[in-house]
Amino acid sequence: MADDDFNMSMRKFLKRVGVTSQQQIEEAVRAARDAGTLPAGALKAEVVLKVEGIDLTHRIEGEISQPDD
Repeated sequence: MADDDFNMSMRKFLKRVGVTSQQQIEEAVRAARDAGTLPAGALKAEVVLKVEGIDLTHRIEGEISQPDD
């Protein structure tokens, strides 16, 4: 696989991950807010990326600030 093809494929995958993850978080925050179960303060988040075939597991932890209302 040429480097350009590899990079394009990886960027396409990561864009999909970013877009769909943001949509899922926004939906879950709205649902929790509507249900009155949204906790106060920043939301702790964790993403685990696994790539089969190369034995890669990568964990990212962080916080997501609450939207202002």
